[in-house]
Amino acid sequence: MTARDRFLSADVYRVDREWRRYEGTAQRDLFRELRERFLTRHAVETPWAADIGSGPGRFAARVGGPLTRVVLLDLSQGMLRSAAARLGAVPGRPGGFRFLRADAGRPPLRPGTFGEAVALGNPLGFSGLEAERFLDAVLPLVAPGGRLLLEYVAGPGERSRYLARLPPGAVRRTLVAPINLVRARIDREGFRTEPAPTRDHGFRRFEPAVIGERLVRGGFTVREEIAVAPALGADGVRLAAVRTEPTAWRHLLELEEALGSLPIHRRKAAAVLVAAERPV
Repeated sequence: MTARDRFLSADVYRVDREWRRYEGTAQRDLFRELRERFLTRHAVETPWAADIGSGPGRFAARVGGPLTRVVLLDLSQGMLRSAAARLGAVPGRPGGFRFLRADAGRPPLRPGTFGEAVALGNPLGFSGLEAERFLDAVLPLVAPGGRLLLEYVAGPGERSRYLARLPPGAVRRTLVAPINLVRARIDREGFRTEPAPTRDHGFRRFEPAVIGERLVRGGFTVREEIAVAPALGADGVRLAAVRTEPTAWRHLLELEEALGSLPIHRRKAAAVLVAAERPV
């Protein structure tokens, strides 16, 4: 079964699992919060925004501004029903949400309509061989002066060698201090690549240069490109320890963003977030 087929036939269990992909553990919290901070940095107060491949609406409440009307587009009716139930009670969003079951490769939407178009959760990668068609369809949706927020997978991920050799409690205590005090040790000892996945998750990986070139060809200027979580990555034990100390957790988020902004980390990143703007 292809990734497309799985989304088309998503049952209640798959819908719930997709929502829980970003909650329930410190690792999932880290991945969610980094994406939420990214959305906040690039939010546009615009009449219309689009959440492409929205799934159950995990990030839709952070798309656009309070008065923005957000169109959630997904292949799965089950995902959209879940999104509608979850978003019906979002406070401070009088703009509201619209739900559209459609193929992102052939969206029934007018080009140039959206001041912000978001594709997080890796719908590009799950498009597989149709990824070029996905970009050909999504890029024109963005209005002049609008932004595209895109996620893709480049590699298996990384983690800091220095932090990985410290006991969990020591990592927590280390991150209570300002991040500039630990950066020198992290940089000196370098990073190790995470093991490659043991099974095919049904998505496609991309070289950062390929995505960048495609956006430039589409008339976009890249404003930010950030590798997700190269410091502690998928280290659930150490992340759980850091999560118990609010100051350490805040500093970890800052550290992950500071390291993730370096181009050297993108080629191995398990997720890369890109903010690109279409000039007026």
